[in-house]
Amino acid sequence: MADQTLGSVCLVDLVRTFRNYKALGDRALSQVSDADLHALIDPDANSIALIVKHLAGNLRSRFRDFLTTDGEKPDRDRDAEFEMPDQVSRDVVVGWWEEGWTIALGQMESLTAGDLQKTVTIRGEAFLAIEAINRLTNHAAYHVGQIVFLAKHFNGPQWKSLSIPKGMSKMAKGTYKQGR
Repeated sequence: MADQTLGSVCLVDLVRTFRNYKALGDRALSQVSDADLHALIDPDANSIALIVKHLAGNLRSRFRDFLTTDGEKPDRDRDAEFEMPDQVSRDVVVGWWEEGWTIALGQMESLTAGDLQKTVTIRGEAFLAIEAINRLTNHAAYHVGQIVFLAKHFNGPQWKSLSIPKGMSKMAKGTYKQGR
């Protein structure tokens, strides 16, 4: 650890955080039926598929050429990310998901500690790269949380916890103990 700079430690942590959010989303999506990918909890809500479409669009736009071009790419149509006139297949939804995360993680893993202090822009507004990444981390966390919430809601009693299940927090010798 003595040879590591604060920037390199932060970068490792940011990549780990992004990987963790992707893993949470992966595990939640795997528990959702194809029909529930498009289910709405009310008329003004977004479905899991729409949230995935939007998050993937955001990740693609923000992280493609992260250090050299504005994070709001000219080919992005943010408003269209919240429209789905026809229900698409699980394969299409998962394709969006994987593409967005692949671009984001690939770009993050290519950064150096020194890159975190470079200036990047999002919609013409200047940020240090570390600020932009923190902003994007918060955005990803927000939408992954929505996906997890909806997936748990739709899956009901069949839901498999993505963390320590209720009542299983007390551990003894590596096993969970039931108790309060």
